[in-house]
Order: sequence, then structure tokens, then C-alpha cells
Amino acid sequence: MPQAALSTLSHHIDLEFLREAYRRTRKDGATGVDEMTAKEYASKLDEHLISLLERFKSGTYWAPPVRRVHIPKGDGTTTRPIGIPTFEDKVLQRAVTMVMEAVYEQDFLDCSWGFRPGRSAHGALETLREGLRKMQGGWVLDVDIKSFFDTIDHGQLRSFLDQRVRDGVLRRMIDKWLKAGVLEEGAVHYPDGGTPQGGVISPLLANIYLHHALDTWFHDMAKPKLRGEAFLVRYADDFVIVCAMKSDADKLMAVLPKRFGRYSLTLHPEKTRLVRFTKPASTSSHKGGDGGSGTFDLLGFTHYWRRSHRGRAWVIGQKTAKSRLTRAIRKVAEWFRGNRHRKVADQHRDLVPKLRGHYQYYGITGNGRALHSFYEAVRREWQRWLNRRSQRNNMTWERFEQMLRRYVLPRPRIVHAYAAQRSLDLRSRMR
Repeated sequence: MPQAALSTLSHHIDLEFLREAYRRTRKDGATGVDEMTAKEYASKLDEHLISLLERFKSGTYWAPPVRRVHIPKGDGTTTRPIGIPTFEDKVLQRAVTMVMEAVYEQDFLDCSWGFRPGRSAHGALETLREGLRKMQGGWVLDVDIKSFFDTIDHGQLRSFLDQRVRDGVLRRMIDKWLKAGVLEEGAVHYPDGGTPQGGVISPLLANIYLHHALDTWFHDMAKPKLRGEAFLVRYADDFVIVCAMKSDADKLMAVLPKRFGRYSLTLHPEKTRLVRFTKPASTSSHKGGDGGSGTFDLLGFTHYWRRSHRGRAWVIGQKTAKSRLTRAIRKVAEWFRGNRHRKVADQHRDLVPKLRGHYQYYGITGNGRALHSFYEAVRREWQRWLNRRSQRNNMTWERFEQMLRRYVLPRPRIVHAYAAQRSLDLRSRMR
């Protein structure tokens, strides 16, 4: 029953439930502090799962520390810490997440798109694009929460959980994950706040936190007091609020820091801004810029105004953000450098999924130019590193093009074609 506090949930987790949780757990991740691989765990799967179930139900399960590593950020000059739990911990977190999702999917609002069954970043992007189209643009609050996953207040989180989940077994387990340490450089540290780094359950806990701190507040309290239209689109801790009227946007911009401050959250002063994203005048020229209106980024895409297919109407474009494109090209170049001595056939076999994966995410309506830029950059980098395999520099472009006839690279393609945009472009062509 929605809004009821449930005290008996852990009985749903039995041996078959754990087997399903194991099936849904990624098997190719790095190992945690126990260095046990998924393959090793699978070699005695029933034995491990039976033991895990007994320890979970009896309360004797010990949440191991998370191994912390650092990966480069998009700018290439700084790093981002990520946590790597043990494989067994991932399985149990997956099981608990599956149970709690069944509860919270009844509560979460339509504005929330991140890490939810049947929802995706592309759903968020299409919703945002369609909302902006209907509103003919507006004023966008481009918000960045500073170190969100590291600063979630445990006391506030527990109070939110009290409203829906009071099962003692589950709550004790969640507390153990919140208190589990972080292993870095041989020492274990115990953070005062935040969710389990790299944990399967972290996105759900984050959604619960922002459901109360942001989503319900916006829809039940803030939005009814605004004079014009407004809507919120959130994917995990990335979100924007779009207002038809500047006065409403100014009001929200003033109150958001206070609202988040109540929950120990801080807005990044340099990354949080108000963007004028209004439809350009019909007489404005446009050659790939913003037509006099501002731009903003969300989920790796820059949102901007562009001319339609025939140039007779303004439409909302979404293209790969410059920082994301630069990072993707740099990562491919680094991969070529580390794999340049492998056989060409082996390089090609591993390169094809990288290209297809890029197209799978960034292949949206209107982003063909950025996809082609990535494709051409991959070709250049491959030729460059093959040419450096010997001192003779004999991998000329002519020879490289001949090689590509045998080792064909998948060309850019649009994977996510938005129906509303197709219809608008079609009407533009028929005029």
C-alpha cells in the first residue's frame, strides 16, 4: 500500500531470490578487498549463496570495506574516486535493492529518470526536449549539487527510510553498508556521510533522498506557487528545472540553496546557473550556434536552438557536449597507445564494440555531426598509432584505407529517433 510503513520485507529474500540477484549482477567488474572474482564465486555458487542467506537473515553478515580507486575526470587533469565492493556484497546489495524498488516505485514521481526499472537517460532527454518544445523554451535552472553522493546525511536518510521501510533485517543491513569503511592506500577510513561508494544500492538510496529533498517539494510546494508553467527533469543527482517566466526562475534560484541546506547539501557556486533558453527571433541567423539564446548541458549533451531541416523553423537540438566528445576521443587514443602492438584483427575486434557503444548512447536525433566527428577521430588515431609501430612509418592513408576495406568500422547511426522531432522536421519539409 502506498505511503504505508512496511515492517516485513526481508522474507522475500530467499535462495531463489539470491540466485536472481546473482544473475543480475555484473560479472566483469574489478575485484573488491577479498580479491574474489565472479568466476571464483560461481565455482561454488550454491554453497556461497546459502552461506550468504544465513548470514544475512541472522544479522551476522559483515559489510566489507570498499576498495577505492581514482579514475580521470572529463578534463583529464583531475580524478574522481570510485568504490569497488566485493562481488558477494554486490549480490546482496542487488537483492536488497530489488525488494526496496518494489516499494519505492509506487512513490517516485515521473520527473525522476535515473536508475529506475524501465527508465533511462534517453527518456529524460526526450522528456526535456519535448517539454522545452511545448513551452517554446524558457528559463533553465542548470543545477549542480556539490559532491552529492559523498555528503548525503545519514540521519536524514534514515528518517526518510522510516516513512516506508521499517523491516529490521533490511535496515540493519543498510546501516552496515553506510558504516562500512573505505580502503585506500592500505588504510581504512570511515566517512561520516554519503552512500556506499560503487554500491549497487547507492543509486536507490540517492533517489530516495532526492525524492524527499527535491521532487516532492517541487511538485507539492514550489510549483503550485509559481505564476507560469514549470517542470523538473532529474536523473540521479543531475537535474534541471525549466520555467516559462523569469520571475519564477529567480524565485526558485533564491530558495534552492536554502532548501538543500536543510538536508546538508550544497549547490556548486560555479556550476549552478540560470540560463535564458528562449526561442530565438524568427529573423535571427543561425549557423550552428545558439541563435542568441543560451545553452546548457545535461547527461553529456549540450542543448541549444537550431534551424530545422529546411531552415524554416527553430527546433531544440541536442549534441554531444564538447567535454564528453574530447574525453571519448582521448580515451580511444589512450587505448590505441596501449594496444598498438596487438594484431590488427584483434584491435578491430575490440574497437568495434567501443564505436557501437558510443553510437548507442550519443546516437540521438540531430547529433549526426558529433557522431561523425568521433568516427573520423577514431580513424585518425588508429592510422596514427599503426603508423608508429615501426620506424618506417609505412602505414600511409592509402594503405590504411585499403586495410579498412577488410576491417570495416561501423559508421555513425541514429539509434534514438525522437518522434516529436521527426514530425516537426517532416512538417518543415512539406511547407
